[in-house]
Amino acid sequence: MLFIATGVGSAYSTPVKFIFAFVLLFLLSPLHSTAAQSPKASPTPPVNEHPTRATRAGTPQGEDQEVDPDDIISVNTTEVLLPVTVRDSSGRLVEGLTRNDFRVFEDSTPQVLSDLSLRQVPVDVVLMVDASSSVASNLEDFSRAVQGFAVHLAADDRISLIQFDDRVLLLQDWTRSLVQLRRALKRVVPGMFTRFHDAVLLAARDQLPRSSARHAIIVLTDGIDSGRGSSFEAALRGALTSQTAVYVISNTEIERARKQEELSALLEASSSVVKFNTLRIDDLRLGLEALAASERNLQELTSATGGRLYRPKSFADLESVYTEVANELRHQYALYYSPTNKKRDGVFRRVRVETTKPDLSVSARIGYFSPKR
Repeated sequence: MLFIATGVGSAYSTPVKFIFAFVLLFLLSPLHSTAAQSPKASPTPPVNEHPTRATRAGTPQGEDQEVDPDDIISVNTTEVLLPVTVRDSSGRLVEGLTRNDFRVFEDSTPQVLSDLSLRQVPVDVVLMVDASSSVASNLEDFSRAVQGFAVHLAADDRISLIQFDDRVLLLQDWTRSLVQLRRALKRVVPGMFTRFHDAVLLAARDQLPRSSARHAIIVLTDGIDSGRGSSFEAALRGALTSQTAVYVISNTEIERARKQEELSALLEASSSVVKFNTLRIDDLRLGLEALAASERNLQELTSATGGRLYRPKSFADLESVYTEVANELRHQYALYYSPTNKKRDGVFRRVRVETTKPDLSVSARIGYFSPKR
């Protein structure tokens, strides 16, 4: 800086020299150079005690911020899109229906369908894996199943990948690349606790789809949350608000069989063995009760959002289950209608979809939140 001031003195009078030097000092000072740069985005905070945003792998951790359960996104459109799955009495997917084969009611009021398409609306799928101890030893099965699932999607569909345990990590943002997905799957590592509710809420709220796409979450989990974050009600509300269909591949049947086998073996042993293992027996019984409660929640979550609950009996069945989910997404009907209720009040509108064919069953979400003013 002294060199600059001396150089200026040879050409200008003292007052002018002083002013010019002051300007140069201001322009070259660290404060001004920092202000001239574009503002840095704050580090994305991880999920620790309260859900904020899914942590990107490798992102520095920030401070926890509690999220109000009502701080969620509402549908802001004059037209509602309803992805609908139709099956026959044997559970097979039904194709070939037309707009006249459906009836849609919003808060018991009939709605006029404006359009209907079969597999013409792209889907953005959030693939999620519970990397806690109950699934950790079978992550390779999950990886193979997910890659098989991706192969069955259409060229315009997109995938993202989230791992959750005691954290929620975004391993791959939206992509159509199978190569990127494979790389992301290699970054899945085992964890401990299960932040299932946080993971669903964050995936529904933060991993938003394109405006022209359907939104789905497909998650491998037993659904037993560690209770350190969001509630089940908050996760369900978040999925309904973002119009996200949740498909759960639950390992509850696998866990139930394992626990029941161990429990039966202990109870059939001698009285001294039973007495010695009292704590373990109680733990197994509590575990079985937790699995039953979790299945009830998972059934409610999937049916309310228009998804489906799968309970494979072995991790070897994962590939066929994921293929079945991909097949359903390819054969969904997309029903559109403009609600007769034009109020922008943020109120939940209950929706019911029926077919004119009584032997067919329909899966669709139970409603949506209207836009606020």
